[in-house]
Amino acid sequence: MKKALLLIFSACMVACTSIDCPVQHSVMAHYAVMTSDLTAADTLRDTLSITTKKMDRKDTLLLNQAIGVTSFSVNVSYTNPEDTLFFQFKNYPYMAVDTVWMKKENTPHFESVDCSASYFHTITAIRTTHHAIDTVTINNPSIDYDPQRVHFHLRLKSHN
Repeated sequence: MKKALLLIFSACMVACTSIDCPVQHSVMAHYAVMTSDLTAADTLRDTLSITTKKMDRKDTLLLNQAIGVTSFSVNVSYTNPEDTLFFQFKNYPYMAVDTVWMKKENTPHFESVDCSASYFHTITAIRTTHHAIDTVTINNPSIDYDPQRVHFHLRLKSHN
């Protein structure tokens, strides 16, 4: 009888800890580099690094020296109503830094008490300076776990 109760108790404990928490628990904004007419993917020809300032005012590197890519992803803050990103271009006929401000609504997302907290976001606006960046447009305003969804189209100024 004790063995049967122990077996049932063990089975219940295993069942309680096998919650399906997302394996990829990152909520990331995905950018696609686009041609000047925004009709096709383009390739990043310059070296791009992206940083942001955290609440403690320290810089955080989100993307380190990307080049030759057609898209990239960066983390989104959990609860800030607006993220400020610094796009640093290494060789745009000279070194250039553009600031991108992304306004968003943050929605807590609950899977289970066994899973860590997460937030999903709805982009409400985006604006940028225009040193090397021509435009950033919202393609899909809903940011969640989906790594295939492109949220922004990034068009760079030509510098031939």
